[in-house]
Amino acid sequence: MALSVLLFLLCAGAIYLSCEYFVNGVEWVGRRLGIGATATGTVLAAFGTALPESAVTFIAVVGRNTAQKEIGVGAAVGGPLVLSTISYAVVGLVLWSSRHKLRRANTELQLDTLRLSSDQAWFLLIFVVVLALGLVSFPFKRWLGILLFGAYALYVWREMTAGHGREHDDEQLEPLKFRPGNPNPSLAWASLQTLIALVVIAVASHSFVDQLESIGTHLGVSPQLVALILSPVATELPETLNALIWVRQGRERLALANISGAMMIQATVPAGLGVFFTTWRFDSPLVIAASTATTAVVLLWLMFRRQRVSGISLIPLGLLYVLFAIIVALVQHSRV
Repeated sequence: MALSVLLFLLCAGAIYLSCEYFVNGVEWVGRRLGIGATATGTVLAAFGTALPESAVTFIAVVGRNTAQKEIGVGAAVGGPLVLSTISYAVVGLVLWSSRHKLRRANTELQLDTLRLSSDQAWFLLIFVVVLALGLVSFPFKRWLGILLFGAYALYVWREMTAGHGREHDDEQLEPLKFRPGNPNPSLAWASLQTLIALVVIAVASHSFVDQLESIGTHLGVSPQLVALILSPVATELPETLNALIWVRQGRERLALANISGAMMIQATVPAGLGVFFTTWRFDSPLVIAASTATTAVVLLWLMFRRQRVSGISLIPLGLLYVLFAIIVALVQHSRV
């Protein structure tokens, strides 16, 4: 177990350092491509960090192993749950703890909250459909997975053409870590740094999940509970760390854009794969997970409809994940 703990900590450190390089590189990629800062977070950063776990979901759901298919379905639902609860809570907590460093009198979010409200409404509409499909069966259900892919394509088009978030695109970026002495690094160098960081994140995240499962086994935690409660937290760690890094820089707009974009990917691409390649039927823990995520998003939607939102108000969302974990643990225990 000592070796698993050591590898667990090393992987966590590798993911954090790689995220530092990733967020730095992806900002320069967005700048060189002329993409708005918000779209850089919602599309480029979100797609990059979600790509490895989407690939894992694809491998799981196309296989013939029933257990693997169930893991894939669980990952597709668990991702949005973690992002809508823990990731937003981390943003609020880091913003609160960094307020003095950022020289702010309060933790009020400095961004367009109405736009975030619109993002939550988009996600809520799609996720309710995803949840409903998990409760029913009918002959052509699998083909609706293609519509989910189309929904993500529409979202990307909307983000890339809306032009929002460009009012801050002239802000000074930190030097590219691969070329610290060059004030205007090329797209090639920025892309190389981003790609290398993404590969390290993918490899370290895979090992991180493996070590987490090993530690859970040593502690007597059932594999089912590890898969339902702990693994989703681990797989969404890159998105959460990206948000942490951006918020510490006082750029919560990019942090929340990254989370919103990642949530949209999770609700469409992995879910679409699940609908197309599996029966996509939810058992009790998955219904609880999807319902908790829906509750969190409704709260976020109501919150962001206000013109002024305090980062402190995001922190209690983490308690929803704790409540979910307790309920699922009780349900699993009652089945034993």
